Parts: sequence; structure tokens; C-alpha cells
Amino acid sequence: KKEAVELVKRGLMMDMRSHVCWHVYGLLHRSSQNYAEAIKAYKQALRIDEENLQILRDMSLLQIQMRDLIGFKETRLRILTLRPNSKVHWLSYALSVHVNGDPDAAVGILDSYFGTLEEGCVEFEKNFESSELALYKNQLLSET
Repeated sequence: KKEAVELVKRGLMMDMRSHVCWHVYGLLHRSSQNYAEAIKAYKQALRIDEENLQILRDMSLLQIQMRDLIGFKETRLRILTLRPNSKVHWLSYALSVHVNGDPDAAVGILDSYFGTLEEGCVEFEKNFESSELALYKNQLLSET
């Protein structure tokens, strides 16, 4: 572990603008359970490469773990705007809005997601995954 930290620091001295070095530095901090420093390193990496989905995902996981709900919501929105064609990003953003105390907006996000789907797609079939999504939407509706 010490060797990894030394190598990352040496990499940063060679190129402070390397998003890869900052990301790895954040991963090392996370593995040491130094979560605040990990988030700082992820943010630095994102200043260099704003659209890196892996860094954004790692940061969002750490934000929800640290209960930084507002940061989690902002990060999930950034991810959704980068990849709006992915179901998981829509659901994650709806969840982030929900945990921030706005179930009405979360329902609206789910409705927007359903509006992007074409008729006859898998989401409209009766299967386990779509029933879980319907259950979640009903839970949100009961909270409004």
C-alpha cells in the first residue's frame, strides 16, 4: 500500500493534470477508509476530465456512503445528462431525488424515463424487473 501511494504521488509530480493519477489516488484513500480525501481526489480528477463516468460513479457511491445526499443527487444528474439512454442512470437519479426528500420529483423522473421508451420495449413486459419498478413508483406515490 505504501508503495502504491508513493507511485501515485510520483505520478502526480510528473503530471498534475493526470485524471488517472487523481482517480487512483482517490481509490487508495477509499481503500484506507479516508473517504473525505478520496472525494477530494475524485473532484480533482473530474476538474481535469469532467465526463469520466467511472470517476463520477465512484464519487457518487462514496457520496451516498458518506450521506452527502445533495452531492449524490448532483453527481447522479451529471451522469444522467452524459448517458440519458441508460435505465440505471434514470433510476439512480430518481433514487437520489427521493432520498433528498422529494418523492413527487422522483415520480416525475420515472415518468420522464417511461416517456423515453418506445412502445413494445422490454420495460412494458410483465417481468420481475418491471414489477419492482412499478412497486417502487407506487411507494413514491404513497409518500406524496
